[in-house]
Amino acid sequence: MISQLRARAEEASGEEAIACGAVYNEAENMPLRIGAIFIVLVTSVTGTLLPIVLRRTRVPVAVFDFAKYFGSGVIIATAFMHLLTPAFEALGSECLSGAWKDYDWAPALAMASVFAMFIVELSAFRAGEQWLARRGIVADHAHAHHPAEADEATLARNAKLPADQASLSTEETGSPATATVLGVAILELGVLFHSAVIGIALAVTASDEFATLLVVIIFHQTFEGIGLGARLSELPLAQSLNWVPYACGLLYSAVTPVFMAIGLGVRSTYNAESTAASIVAGVLDALSAGILLYTGFVELLAREFLFSQKMRRASNGHVAYACCCILLGAGLMALLARWA
Repeated sequence: MISQLRARAEEASGEEAIACGAVYNEAENMPLRIGAIFIVLVTSVTGTLLPIVLRRTRVPVAVFDFAKYFGSGVIIATAFMHLLTPAFEALGSECLSGAWKDYDWAPALAMASVFAMFIVELSAFRAGEQWLARRGIVADHAHAHHPAEADEATLARNAKLPADQASLSTEETGSPATATVLGVAILELGVLFHSAVIGIALAVTASDEFATLLVVIIFHQTFEGIGLGARLSELPLAQSLNWVPYACGLLYSAVTPVFMAIGLGVRSTYNAESTAASIVAGVLDALSAGILLYTGFVELLAREFLFSQKMRRASNGHVAYACCCILLGAGLMALLARWA
């Protein structure tokens, strides 16, 4: 996102030199920019909360499955096309010097982020197992990778347990809820960083590109929200904690509008090409890319397809349908990278 704004600014100015400090920007199309804050908020809320609401209503399972598989593709494409690529370009800016020029920081930060997420999840998983073991509960690892495999009756029984038991019990659901909740938390963390960056980028973009970029961001936030909402809806929580998926969905939906408002506040002097902006955007994009890559391949694809007993028993047609949904989500998000 930042890299594309930088390229467009260079084309518009026709100058070879890059301004690495503050610049002055005209206050143009402010009514549209302010209105865009609310437009993005509404569309983000709709995309994120829709899977959560559908999960709690009598809708065909195929509808929810489509949202879940489609969202998995969206998350992975976001990591590659909307985060990792811009991180390479931002941290390769001509405004940077010294150590920033001596090493390829984008892949290094993404790799560090992947390993950090692995260590955090591994530690939490082992801590959760030890907590259960002290209470005489044994986790069923054969079914531990897919929280949705527990039948509705089992989930209903767990919902009646106290919060500390229902949210961590694996005896009946076959799902280590600690690892499941942590996996979704990692996913949310990644998309929150990304949402902050694109919020500022949209607010400070040039007027002649603003309308096009706004439309792209609307689709982007909606698709990403569907992916996040589908995973939030599967959290194995006690009935008293049913509000948590909605709160997490609203948090994601609010981040981009909030940072759009911040971007409007600093727009008059903000320079997406500046040294500070390039470093901040590049580092956040690289870290977010690592988070979403780990989540996408480990939490979403591997556990959904390789370790899921449900998917192992599924027909070839169902597996092919799921793969097509993933590729559709990834393809659409990759296409959006053409403009944003």
